[in-house]
Order: sequence, then structure tokens, then C-alpha cells
Amino acid sequence: MNSGLILYVPGVVLVTALVIKLPTLRRGEHAPLMRSVCAMLLVACVVLFLAAPPSISAVNDLTGITNFSAPLVYCVLTAFSGSCIVLVINWRGGPPERVRRASMLCISAYGVVTVFLAVLFVLGEAPVERLRDLDTYYASTPFIREMIVLYLLAHTVGSVVLTVLCWRWLRQIAGALRTGLALIVLGGLLDIGYLTTKFAAVFARWSGRDWDYLSTHVAPPLASAAALMVGAGFIFPLMGQRASSTWRTYRQYRLLCPLWLELQGSSPSWAAAMKIAWWAPVELRKSHREAAIHDGLLSIAPYFSSTVRIAAFDAAIFQGIVRERAAVVAEAAMIAAACRVHASVHPSKAPPTEQHGAPRLEYTGDSDSMVSLSRSLGSPVVAAARRHASMTEGARHE
Repeated sequence: MNSGLILYVPGVVLVTALVIKLPTLRRGEHAPLMRSVCAMLLVACVVLFLAAPPSISAVNDLTGITNFSAPLVYCVLTAFSGSCIVLVINWRGGPPERVRRASMLCISAYGVVTVFLAVLFVLGEAPVERLRDLDTYYASTPFIREMIVLYLLAHTVGSVVLTVLCWRWLRQIAGALRTGLALIVLGGLLDIGYLTTKFAAVFARWSGRDWDYLSTHVAPPLASAAALMVGAGFIFPLMGQRASSTWRTYRQYRLLCPLWLELQGSSPSWAAAMKIAWWAPVELRKSHREAAIHDGLLSIAPYFSSTVRIAAFDAAIFQGIVRERAAVVAEAAMIAAACRVHASVHPSKAPPTEQHGAPRLEYTGDSDSMVSLSRSLGSPVVAAARRHASMTEGARHE
């Protein structure tokens, strides 16, 4: 059963990855790249499950044909090689017509190879069931020999093309895609190691030597590791981009907290903002927080003071802060001061307005700008503006 686990375990991992990606496929059912990813994962899962000795025995018993699993596994493995190349073709992109033509050429070529594998098995004779060493046991049997060599050659071409294309592309890109390509290259090298052991064992049989252990004991772990690496390589960029986007959103959500707390109580929407569940998607929590911030800013807008902003800007420049950063600090100081004035005003009292209207905010147009504004609230310049506003309002009410 250990020989079965070597292939079943990575098979379960790839099934899990396929289940994760299926919703994406449903949402974008016409995306060639996503279809290629799911097709490759599906074929890889089938290969790993069918190639395990317990599955080979079960398929042979079910069909009643001795060694029927051999051409079945070889055909599915050939389909996997073709699906990997098709996926790389779609992954690299280019003019749609050229991508479609290259994909169809690859599918046609590997389809022909699959038909030949089935025909060669029918023409040959393999009366003795072999669960683990069919490649070497029938290495010299007419037609079965050709079937074995053909599947190894087809798989070699697919593996080498995949590895070389990804290696060339690896040097041109960065980020999560580069990591994915590196995993595919590693998987391709492991797969080439698997093919090398298979070829060595078959060639040894032809020359009268017994290197069957290479095919029986060394090749399966290499195939298992290769499938995991290649599968992970195709999945990682897609999952990595999602994880990177989620982390960026979460980081912005947390960095907006100072601004959100500064405006706390300034708008009736705060009660609703506090009710959102902590387990809600971070995108929803961030949108909710930004909405509450905008509502709060709208409530305190009548208390914005150009005088406070100019004084804070001058103080920031005096402290050696560059002009772009000083403008953000000045706006944060104006917001902090307005929050203090707003908190001290009786609800029944009409808010004051400047002669030329309330100043406009310049750093609330997008999430990044709001984050910069929020981080600036910790500046000594903002703290000074906050204290000055509190003291002024306190003296006015005495």
C-alpha cells in the first residue's frame, strides 16, 4: 500500500487545488487560461490515481483485460504532457489566433500519439499482469515495446518543452509568477529524472542487464514529486496574486484605523460600522471602514479651517518634512482639529463656516491617499494642532 500512497497523497493535494479553482472557472467559464489550468489539474489527478498499483489492479479486474491499465495510464500521461504545453501557450499569451492555433496543433499531435498507444497495445501481447514493472517486463515484447518507448518519448518531449519554455520565461519576469515558474522548472527536472530512470531500466533490459529497481523503486517517488511541483507551479501565481491582493487590502484596512478612530462618533453611521462581523471578508470590512470615514469627514467638513492647515504646513516644513509629505500632515492636522471642535459644539448649535466656504480635502480620493492621511495622524504637528484646538474650544466655553 506504500507504493499506492506515494501517488495517492499528491493526487489528493491536486484534487484539493482543483476544487479550490472550480468556482473561478465557473465565474470565468470562457477564460482559456483558467480552463487550461483546471484541465491540467484534472488530468494530473487522474494520472496519479490510475498509476498507483492498487488502482492498476482494480482497473484490470474491472475490465477483465490483463494489463489494460498500462495503455490507459500511458494515454492519460500523454494527455497530461500535452495539457501542460497548452497551458504554457495560454499562459504566455499573445495574439488570440496564434494562441488558438498553437494549442490546437499541440492537442492534435498528442491526440495522434494517444491513438497510436492504444493501437500498439491491441497489436501486442501482454498476458502476464504486472502492477509495478510492466515497462521492464515487456521491454522486448513486440508492439508493447514500441508502446512503452512511444509514451516515454511523448512524455519526454512534453516535459523538456515545458521546462525549457518556463526556464526562458523565468529570467524575464518577477513576483509570484517567477516563483511559479521556478516550481515548474523544478518539477520538470524531477520529471526528466523520472524519465531517465525509466529509459535506463528499459535500455538495460535490451542489453541483458537488470536495472529494474530504477523503474520500480526510484521512478515513482520522482513522478510524485514532479507532479506536485508542476501543479504547485501553475497554482501558486493564481493563489499568490489573490493572497497578495488580500494582504494589501488587510494592511490598508489596519492602517486606516487611526483615521477611523479619530472620526469616531462624528457621524451616525458609526454604529453601523461597528456592527460588521470580524469574520466578514476583509474587502467588505475595508469598504465599510472607508465609507464610515467619508461619512465622518462629511460631518466635520464645516469645521475645517484653512488657517489650521496653513499653520500645520508651515510647522511641518520648519521640521524638515518635504513639501509633499508636509501637505498630507497639514491636512491630517486640519481634520484632527476639526474633530475636536466638532466634539465640543452642542448638537443644537449651527456649525460655523468660513467666509469662502470649507477647505477641500485633497487626500481622500483613494485608499492609498487615505492611508497616508491616517498614518500622518501620529505626527507631532498633528498632535500640536489637536491640543491647540482643544485649548481654544475650552477657553471659548469658559
